Amino acid sequence: MKRLLNHSLLALATLSAWGAHAQEVTLKVHHIWPNTAIVPSKVLNPWCDKVALESKNRIKCQLIPAMSGGGTAAQLVDRVKDGVDDMILTLPGYTPGRFPSTEVFELPFMSYNAETTSRAIWDYTQKYGMKEFVGTKLLAIWTHDEGYIHNAKHPIKTLADLKGLKLRAPTRQTTKLLTLMGASAIGMPITGVADAISKGTLDGAVVPWETLPSFRITENVKYHTETPQSRPGLYTAVLMWGMNQAKYDSLPADLKAIIDRNSGAALSAQLGKTYDESQAPARKVAEERKNEVYVLTEAETDNWIKASAPIYDSWTADVEKKGLPGKAMVQEARDLVQKYTKK
Repeated sequence: MKRLLNHSLLALATLSAWGAHAQEVTLKVHHIWPNTAIVPSKVLNPWCDKVALESKNRIKCQLIPAMSGGGTAAQLVDRVKDGVDDMILTLPGYTPGRFPSTEVFELPFMSYNAETTSRAIWDYTQKYGMKEFVGTKLLAIWTHDEGYIHNAKHPIKTLADLKGLKLRAPTRQTTKLLTLMGASAIGMPITGVADAISKGTLDGAVVPWETLPSFRITENVKYHTETPQSRPGLYTAVLMWGMNQAKYDSLPADLKAIIDRNSGAALSAQLGKTYDESQAPARKVAEERKNEVYVLTEAETDNWIKASAPIYDSWTADVEKKGLPGKAMVQEARDLVQKYTKK
């Protein structure tokens, strides 16, 4: 009888182990872009194919593009935390004040390129930002390539040229920067920018190169202003890829290992690099339309950087009121960007 009981327990344990190993999961992946955009086409879709292959199709993705699963982009961070979506890709900045630590990378003139800044922000977030993602397993955090000024009215070669221009601002910090420099900063979804420029509601927009052809902005502007390659760009924005923590915790160890192997620092850097690689083709579209691309001089760039200093002071004061070490966070972010840029 005892031998029979032992055999039964062994069989039950074996069956249980086999069942855990054979567990399959379909992940609902909700994001903000149309399928043709750079993140889904270049990274997300290949990522889903890769984890499906490595798991022998035990991990599958149900892709939900362009907010077609309902809600707003600003609600995605709660949808994934609450388990409505299994994974989301979005911008933390859509919920101002919710992720204060990450906003340091959206301060003016912080980023030289997306890949190095994405490596920096992954490291930085492990130290300063993880408590802001409670309930969400952070798979990647990255920035897009440097944002520049694109407008239909006149070339921008000095600070004085910005005065009076109506420019779409994508983040809280760019809103402050443009206002400080004498422009009128206007917030609106990127989908409405081209139409607003064509009607004269906007003179232009502050966006990265990749965005221009995707949203028909190139054909509605004539002038583009960049900073020199040796200097940081005007701005960048932070993006995130998150997974519901409880969903991740429910997976068997071997499927968790596949998710872990395909996320983190390497995935963040890959996303940044993908944006860097998008710059040249998008710039070429503008050049083929005979648009004018102007690069600020080193001296004028110094003027712009000096003019942005009050924004750093303001951000530091704001986060220090929340009990965060603002000055140390700014220095850490700068040091990490420099570290990876030198590499």
